[in-house]
This record gives sequence, structure tokens and C-alpha cells, in this order.
Amino acid sequence: MAAAENTPRSPDDAHYELFVQRFAQFEPDLRRFIRSLLPTTTDADEVLQQTAMVIWKKFDQYDPDTHFMKWACVIARFESLAYRRKMARDRLVFREDILDLMAEEGMEEIDTRKAEHEALEFCLAAMPEKQRNFLTLAYTPGVKVKELAEEAGSSAASFYMRLKRLRHQVMECVESKIEPLEGV
Repeated sequence: MAAAENTPRSPDDAHYELFVQRFAQFEPDLRRFIRSLLPTTTDADEVLQQTAMVIWKKFDQYDPDTHFMKWACVIARFESLAYRRKMARDRLVFREDILDLMAEEGMEEIDTRKAEHEALEFCLAAMPEKQRNFLTLAYTPGVKVKELAEEAGSSAASFYMRLKRLRHQVMECVESKIEPLEGV
């Protein structure tokens, strides 16, 4: 194992590592951007995969002094357009000018959505574990709040009120974390 660590790396290894580092860093933002352009999560997943392949193929053209996310979003936009053309038979496909407008707005909202996501994660982490688990369970797909109430020996009405109070607390926390950023 030590011999492998001392093996000199080729420039291709460094190039690959830079790609993986940048792509991993910006993948959640890129996913959100693509999702803003397409009607379903499945469509977004397909386009993200295709975008990743194109980014890798064109990575030797990438200038490390430019912002990776903006460069990747241009590629993602073209991949979304190509995907849209491919799926043109589907009536849920947007006209190209609408997709361009959505792409512009999506680029403008990336930082806002990221700040909201980070604020939500912070606020949930700051909650007592029991409350956080309650909220998480209430939003788990397939879980019915009415059934949770029955299991807890509570009425559905009181359970919904508790859920409403917790959602309100989280919303106030998120808004308080985001408001200082909006003034910047």
C-alpha cells in the first residue's frame, strides 16, 4: 500500500481529481438548477447524469479561474434543451424561450435556494431531537399523520396542531437566518 502512495501521479490524475472535487462541491446546486428547468425529478436526474458526462468530456476546456457552477449551468441548460427536444412528443414540454427564461431565473435563485436549504438544515439541527424526529416522521413519504396520532395515543386534531406549531417554529427560524443575508 505504501508503494502505491509513493507512485508519481500523472497530470491526468490531478485533472480527474479537480473535476471530481468541483463536481461534488456543486452537484446539489446543479441538481436544483436542472430541476428548475424540467417538469419531473426523473427528468432532472437523467439530465444531471448526461450533464455530468458532458462536463467530464469538456473538462479539459474548463478554465479553473472561472466559476465552475456558472460554466456547468451553461452545459446543463443546453442538455436540458436537448432533452426537451428529445421529449417533444410529451405535452408537458416548455417552449424554448420559456426554458431560456426559466434558466435565467434559476441561475439568479441558486444562491437563495442554497441559503434557504442551509438555514433549514441549521434550524432542524438546532431543534430538540424529539421534535426534529416528529417533524421528519410527519414528512416521510407514505406515513400518515392520522396513524401517527393513533400510535401516540393522541387525537388527530392535537397532533396536527403540534405539527403546525413546529412548522411555524422552523419557518420563523429559517426566515431569521435568511433575512440578514437579504440585506447584503
